[in-house]
Parts: sequence; structure tokens; C-alpha cells
Amino acid sequence: MIRVVLVGLGSMGRNHYRVLKTIPNVELVALCDVSPQNGFEEPLYQDVDKLIKEVDFDAALIVVPTFLHKEIALKFLEKGKDLFIEKPVASNAKEGKEILNKAKEVGAKVCVGYIERFNPVVKALKNELKDKEIYSIDITRVGPFPPRISDVGVLTDLAVHDIDLIRFISSCEIKKQAIFKSRKIHNNHEDNAILSFQLESEIVASITTNWLTPFRKRTIEVATKEGYYEADLMSQSLVEYSSYQKNFSYVVRNCLVEKEEPLFKELMAFANYIKTGEMGDLSKVEDSIITLEISSGVKDE
Repeated sequence: MIRVVLVGLGSMGRNHYRVLKTIPNVELVALCDVSPQNGFEEPLYQDVDKLIKEVDFDAALIVVPTFLHKEIALKFLEKGKDLFIEKPVASNAKEGKEILNKAKEVGAKVCVGYIERFNPVVKALKNELKDKEIYSIDITRVGPFPPRISDVGVLTDLAVHDIDLIRFISSCEIKKQAIFKSRKIHNNHEDNAILSFQLESEIVASITTNWLTPFRKRTIEVATKEGYYEADLMSQSLVEYSSYQKNFSYVVRNCLVEKEEPLFKELMAFANYIKTGEMGDLSKVEDSIITLEISSGVKDE
């Protein structure tokens, strides 16, 4: 049995709580949040240091605002605890490297929660793209402004998902990039951005993201030598368009997608990682650092 603690009971933290209660061979033994909370079976701490001192556990899940990631992660790593850190690993690549170096020093297993890797439509798309020549990848992730996000802008909150997905889906590294951003309604951070990339193998890619659209849209479009794919991350549907003809006709195929809850699959993978050391599709800290460097346009030494 893996004994875990959960730090952070905001919107995403409560999702983790709900799903953790269903993961086989995982026992949630304590919770931590700065605000008093009701309705939980487990002991609730408002101080991380007190939790670490008083609770016997194997691993922690950190689901707090990004600016707190480094401080809290280092407290757990000082005790050699394994960690799941919600994306991104930290506020910037420099802080991410501090976490990485400490994890290596103490021999702790640490992964970062890029949940879209476990979206079943992403899995289906990646399987479809196997051995195909990719020409381009275009991702759209837009929606209305979420008031809960105050410490970062769309690049750190949203675009990091899709920078990671571009590398994950293509298995190629990003060689060149251009980022265009603006602030329209957010008080402190960018809320509108378009990112353009050139990858290995001459793949081109783009991301459109904002908090200005009145509806949510999450799509991936991939052009290959063999066909064109449209994936909807919200409906978990995948369509292939292929067999182009001179008269502009084509064949449409609805690809099989086995619908599952991404967070359940991700936390199952985390439990397996703690038990076996096999990461599967989990994001390494190094992956999140690369994503932060790309989204910021700055490579820390």
C-alpha cells in the first residue's frame, strides 16, 4: 500500500482527492491546505511542515498555485519523499532545476502532471501517427478567463500543456520558436498568445491560446503524408481525412477512442511509478523544464 498526502484543495486539488480515493493500493492519509476545509475523512493540516513532521507517508501530490511549487517541493525532498507536482514543475526553469537537482541528490522519484498526455484521444492520435511522416501540428486551447488563475498568464497555465503535447506526439524536439502575446483583460499577465515552432524533421507547429473566447475549445490538428487528423480533447473524438482525389473528394474515418478519465489514468501511472520506477507516459521534470524554457523564450544555464 502506497501512503500519500495531498497538498492543495482548490478546484484541481479536489479533483485529485476524488480520483485518489479510487486508485487501487493507494491510501490517502492526510491533506493540507491553508484554508479550513470541511467534509473530508482524512486529517487536514494547514501547515506543510507540521504535516511532514507528524504523518507517516511515502509520497506527496502538490496541487497548489505555481509560485509555491518550489518551496513546497523542496520541503518534501529534504525528507526524501517521492512527488507528483501539477504542471508546470515551477514558476520558471531555474526553479525547476533546483527541484530536479534536489530530487537527484536524495534519490526521489518526481514527475509532473501534464494530464493531456493521458487524454485517450491523445493516446489514439499518437497511435495513428506511428510510422507516419508528420508535416504540421496545430493546437487550439481557448476559453473564458478563469478567476482562480491570478499568479500566471496563458503561457504558463495553458500553453505549457500544448508545448508538451507537440513534443510528446511528434517525439521530436523544438528547434526554433516565435511567441506573440498580449494582455487584454488580465490585471498582470498575458491572456492572448500565438506560438509558432519548427521541430526536427522539418515539422512546423503552432499553438493558439487565450482567455478571451466565450466558449472552451481544445483541439489538435495534424497533417501527415498519409492523411489529416482532427482530435477534440473535450469530446475525446478523432477523425481522419485521407485518400485525396483530383476532384477534391476524400475518405472520412472516425478513429476508435476508448474513453477514460485522464486523471485516473495519470494517477494510476504515478502509483505504478512509485512502485516500479517505470514512468510510462508521465512527464519528467526535465520535460517540464524544457517547456518552461520554450514558453518563456529564455534558456537558463
